[in-house]
Amino acid sequence: LAGSRASIQSTLRTLLAAPWPSQRDIRSWLQLLSVLQWVLSFLLLGTISLLLLIYLVFTSFWPISVLYLAWIIFDWDTPEKGGRRLPCLRRWPVWRHFRDYFPVKLVKTHDLSPSHNYIIGSHPHGILCVGAFCNFITGSTGFGEMFPGIRPFLTTLAGNFRLPVFREYLMSGGLCPVTRRAIGDLLSKNGTGNAVSLVSGGAAESLSCHPGVTTLILKNRKGFVRMALQHGAHLVPSFSFGENDLFRQVVFEEGSWMRSIQHRFQKMMGFAPCIFYGRGLTSVRSWGFLPYARPITTVVGEPVMVPKIEDPSCEMVDMYHKMYVRSLLKLFNENKTKYGLSEADELHI
Repeated sequence: LAGSRASIQSTLRTLLAAPWPSQRDIRSWLQLLSVLQWVLSFLLLGTISLLLLIYLVFTSFWPISVLYLAWIIFDWDTPEKGGRRLPCLRRWPVWRHFRDYFPVKLVKTHDLSPSHNYIIGSHPHGILCVGAFCNFITGSTGFGEMFPGIRPFLTTLAGNFRLPVFREYLMSGGLCPVTRRAIGDLLSKNGTGNAVSLVSGGAAESLSCHPGVTTLILKNRKGFVRMALQHGAHLVPSFSFGENDLFRQVVFEEGSWMRSIQHRFQKMMGFAPCIFYGRGLTSVRSWGFLPYARPITTVVGEPVMVPKIEDPSCEMVDMYHKMYVRSLLKLFNENKTKYGLSEADELHI
């Protein structure tokens, strides 16, 4: 008995003498876990939920799958009609840890009046659009305080809203499909003070994403300008400096057979299969699917005032597209040296 007490006392002394994690260590772990849950949600939540519902069909829990299928049929058009935003999700404390992992910062250069609607062009796409998500969906960087009276939305692939459970997750944060109907509904039936952010480069732009290169697919992307004219929504350029530094990607040359497969897959499925990697879960020196901790600074530029023209001509669309590109280039050149780029770096469009 005495020996047992001595062993216990020795064990307790060893535990008390062991170094306890510091507050800095705990913060780092929380930041890493917050990014991990976000990456897993976007990459796996929809697929796993779909497979689980299919599996339940062949078990005694089949009513769950049937009821959820009935719900999706009933709720099919909701993503196209403004979604189902949950303000509590935007205020979720985990997003503060997500923001601090990189960290992500939002910079305001001009006011946005709540008496107008806006289409915010978000550049560049990067791999997973971390800057756009953190600034326009989570609210952790202070968008609501910087732009009072403005309700931000972010568009993503319409196919994501066909995946069970994942669609509810996306809508709760304020995401909507990147379709004319969904964007038009937000800009015409939801009053004023709406800011719809869209990543015009899309999947094609993600294929050329890698550190040290800033190339945008924008020259022939004019649909968002036409929609802005049809609804009288002002165009606002924004640029996330550091977005392309979060992952490493295997970039295939134009004309190669792997590049052609990526383009074909993109046309069929709406997104491009990128071969990318980041850091591992336990070490920054290992390979994994977590983004590297690199600062991201999203600068929101000056609005381009757009009149309301229900049926704009091609010449009118081209004119405002050129105005938007000039405003974006000005934003990039005025801020590039402040946020990690050199004076010699250029924005290729």
